[in-house]
Amino acid sequence: MGDQEADTARIKESARALKRVRDTFAERANPADGYGVDDIGSQKTLDAFDAFDSNWKIRRRQLTEELEKLHGITRGAAESYETLDHELAEALRSTDDRQPKGGGK
Repeated sequence: MGDQEADTARIKESARALKRVRDTFAERANPADGYGVDDIGSQKTLDAFDAFDSNWKIRRRQLTEELEKLHGITRGAAESYETLDHELAEALRSTDDRQPKGGGK
């Protein structure tokens, strides 16, 4: 079995980045909200934005849910690695404390 190493700082940063992306998705709405035909230029374009908005709400909710899951997984992974590392270190220290001192076998 090879050496295992987890960069928990990087995993935590990934979790934070996923949360930021998730929050951005959750907050973004139709880019044409609040604008009328005079602002956009044509009813056809405004209708396209409205159709986009309906689809975007569904997709945005799905993406937001998936991003939240990924955030939880990465955050949980970092916490698990840290807990495992701490428990392993404690077990090794405990074993070291029980070894005879002075080089005897």
